[in-house]
Amino acid sequence: MSNEIFVSVLIPAKNEANNLKPLLEEIRVALADESYEIIVVDDGSTDATLHELRQIRNSGLNALRILHHERSLGQSTSLYHAAREARGQWLATLDGDGQNDPADIPGMLALVRREPGNADLQLVAGHRVNRRDTASKRWASRFANGLRSRLLKDATPDTGCGLKLIQRAAFLRLPYFDHMHRYIPALIQRHNGRMVVHPVNHRHRTAGVSKYGNLDRALVGILDLIGVWWLIKRTRLNTHAQELDG
Repeated sequence: MSNEIFVSVLIPAKNEANNLKPLLEEIRVALADESYEIIVVDDGSTDATLHELRQIRNSGLNALRILHHERSLGQSTSLYHAAREARGQWLATLDGDGQNDPADIPGMLALVRREPGNADLQLVAGHRVNRRDTASKRWASRFANGLRSRLLKDATPDTGCGLKLIQRAAFLRLPYFDHMHRYIPALIQRHNGRMVVHPVNHRHRTAGVSKYGNLDRALVGILDLIGVWWLIKRTRLNTHAQELDG
């Protein structure tokens, strides 16, 4: 196993003290054959999340790095700060609630290594084929995905899935804004990057509570959707300049 880090696992966590220990152990097992690091961002938690993270690191998980926000700045900002600090060529993003399954990460990594034709692959987007959310959340997600797909044409059945594998350099080229994590597939394609969709497992939340309500997602999502549509319509980054000889 090379000393150079290949994948950085990024986890935004707000009040997830009871979910982090089992999640981090699952990541350790899943990536035992990889050169990896884990960056957890404590996003202004008011429970024992930060204490738990320190305990886990002190217990011997040397791959764990901890970032801390004094106040909650949101999932997109947490991911952006973690990506800036990451040392890996690829970023694997996971939600801190334990609903994403780390056992899916090796299969996603295999896709980016499989063949030379994948050299331009910048994103492997997870697709939760067995959603374990409430009926109202599943309905809201289907509606939002349908609306987004029609407007952005991003060919992504489940952009809200927290489990993604993204080339770090490609991620850092994306425009940053709050809630941008919901539009990573469309933004990657805006920059002429190639993506594939990979089916992943989804699990019930076993502790803590969801940080989003359906109304919250809808109100924020409409404004963001219009903004991303505007960005895509105005881009010229999907073409390349050719250098001429002589």
